Amino acid sequence: MATDELVKTTTGIAHHGAERLPSVDVDSFNIEMKDEDGFLGDRASKGAFREILDRWRKPLRKTGEDPFGKEASESISKKTLDDILVGDDVEASAVVHSAIEEFAQELAYVTRRFLKSKAWGKTERIVVGGGFRDSRLGELAIARTEIILKAEDFKIDMTPIRHHPDEAGLIGALHLAPSWIFEAHDSILAVDIGGTNIRCGLVETSWKKAKDLSKAKVVKSELWRHADDEPTREGAVKRLTKMLKGLITEAEKDGFKLAPFIGIACPGVINADGSIEKGAQNLPGNWESSKFNLPASLIEGIPVIGEHDTAILMHNDGVVQGLSEVPFMQDVDRWGVLTIGTGLGNARFTNRRKDNGKDKESADSGKKKDKDSKKGD
Repeated sequence: MATDELVKTTTGIAHHGAERLPSVDVDSFNIEMKDEDGFLGDRASKGAFREILDRWRKPLRKTGEDPFGKEASESISKKTLDDILVGDDVEASAVVHSAIEEFAQELAYVTRRFLKSKAWGKTERIVVGGGFRDSRLGELAIARTEIILKAEDFKIDMTPIRHHPDEAGLIGALHLAPSWIFEAHDSILAVDIGGTNIRCGLVETSWKKAKDLSKAKVVKSELWRHADDEPTREGAVKRLTKMLKGLITEAEKDGFKLAPFIGIACPGVINADGSIEKGAQNLPGNWESSKFNLPASLIEGIPVIGEHDTAILMHNDGVVQGLSEVPFMQDVDRWGVLTIGTGLGNARFTNRRKDNGKDKESADSGKKKDKDSKKGD
């Protein structure tokens, strides 16, 4: 099947990994920057924070005064660390605060490099998502990073992503869909694929309450920890198809007007035909094979939803998580997202505001022509 035919078959809307989406232009995503020590993203990941925490514990271990005892740093839960921050054990709290400060310095270093890159030029705000954000220590690290950058005269706001990271990757899928879908339907199916989990959700648009999708919510979801089962690639697709069919059945039973659309967030560089160029090494099996196409495989298993042919659009997981913030980014033009997880996901956006039915680019062009014509007069 030719690429153009495959794109049409699996989306019917736009190409996968598209640079232009209904609300934003995706200026860049999944940039892999390096310095002398390797990939920059490795300096600001969940694993990096645990390594920093472990380093701060070492001096105390030597004197037998480590407040965490023999528990490995990677095994200490975020909730435990959050509790320690406000607890009575001053020394333990000081260790966590020290780790937060050092991690914030690393995150500031990485963010600084992004902001100085051509792709991230003139960025006004950065939202930070990923699992690390879902903690008090993560929020403190983000706030401290913003302070460090502002002290260096970077005019940038850094804020934690609004939705829970588990839901942001599902809600963001709404912004992959064209607005006409919301006229006749009140919900879509969304998939968020990660190196450990695959999450499927039924996302209610609440479009009648808020045309900007700011009231959207996940009404049902199902999680599968594929890392525990270690399935084959084909086994993973089969399980994912079953999960989606289950949500379709539940949506029909509960009276939802489900759109014939599935939005997918997936790690890596997504090609226009739905294949994955690179960055999917943590997924079960070889997802980067030229012979594998997830959207096409799902179309085979779910050819129709309701009475209509199924349309699927897949994009990078960092992009999709960032898209959940679109309704709340309308006071800026250029903004980005960093997702702190196993690695550091990243994407940069430029808003496409509407002006009497025209996007911002067209409107600005029209204003320029008017000015030029007045000069001519």
